[in-house]
Amino acid sequence: MISKKDYDYHLPEHLIAQHPLQQRDASRLLLLDPRTGALAHQQFRQLPVLLRAGDCLVVNNSRVIPARLLGRRQESGTAVEVLLLRRLTETDWETIVRPGRRMRPGHNVEFIPDRLTATVESTLPSGNRVIRFHFQGIWEEVLEQAGTMPLPPYIHEQLDDAQRYQTVYAKADGSAAAPTAGLHFTPELLQVLRGRGIRIAELTLHVGLGTFRPVKADNILEHEMHSEYYELPETTVRLIEKTRREGGRVIAVGTTSCRVLESVATRLGSLQADQGWTDIFIYPGYSFKIIDGLITNFHLPESTLIMLVSALAGRTQVLDAYEEAIRQEYRFFSFGDAMLILPDCAAIPPVTDKGDRHA
Repeated sequence: MISKKDYDYHLPEHLIAQHPLQQRDASRLLLLDPRTGALAHQQFRQLPVLLRAGDCLVVNNSRVIPARLLGRRQESGTAVEVLLLRRLTETDWETIVRPGRRMRPGHNVEFIPDRLTATVESTLPSGNRVIRFHFQGIWEEVLEQAGTMPLPPYIHEQLDDAQRYQTVYAKADGSAAAPTAGLHFTPELLQVLRGRGIRIAELTLHVGLGTFRPVKADNILEHEMHSEYYELPETTVRLIEKTRREGGRVIAVGTTSCRVLESVATRLGSLQADQGWTDIFIYPGYSFKIIDGLITNFHLPESTLIMLVSALAGRTQVLDAYEEAIRQEYRFFSFGDAMLILPDCAAIPPVTDKGDRHA
């Protein structure tokens, strides 16, 4: 048995970031050497000096869609909220519907009169609904008009600019939540990284709202992971292979990128171009096959994401790092600060100008 309570920690509520910093790369960066547990403090914009020429960053280029739809039941006029989870066909989606008990197969919802309506097709064992949408025009354009960004449940403030919940390299529509480790990058920072000989490789994993689902089972081995769609292109596989041959390090930007790489290597026995669905659950005891390091934000207590990070850097060392981040008042979760987990990274001298820690 592996208890979920082993991954618990106390986080003061005021450290949950409610909005992004004015400058993306002004975030703080906690460095953790997984071999020694050594810690150091940097700023995210210093990332180019923390990496080496020939290293490869693997980013998730998924784009968040406006997956939260508000409508009314045509039968009764009562308000209904629909959250899009994953697309099943051109018209059908697996969704979360609230209130769910009143939405049974055959019931209809109106979002935009004469342009966007929907019918509940079935109820899944999970309680999610399969909904068939009826729309006039191009789906993506209709969705942009009808939907809003489904921010995480721990963010209680409105987002002034929806683009701040997108990475600057987002291009593949499909996520219901942002791959938040990538929110710290700017076009200028990416240019500096490339100029220093650091490779940038892309893949796609469409993040579902299941990423916020808590682990309910006391024994984490009994937890059922949600499934997410991914695409790993041949160009990225070749770039990673080239990095390996030349002695560079592969650093996943976010747990989503990590899960794609490790899932493909685990299932196929080697890294190959692939696409499909992954429900890989990485926790301590897992042997990493592809990545050497990870850039990641700070994760919720008892979540599968903190378990993944603990598999890479050790549970005790990760919890010690979180304790240090809390002591230094780092910002947590989606709009918060970041960590770099990489051997020898903590040996880099810290910057002398700490800047505005909470700009």
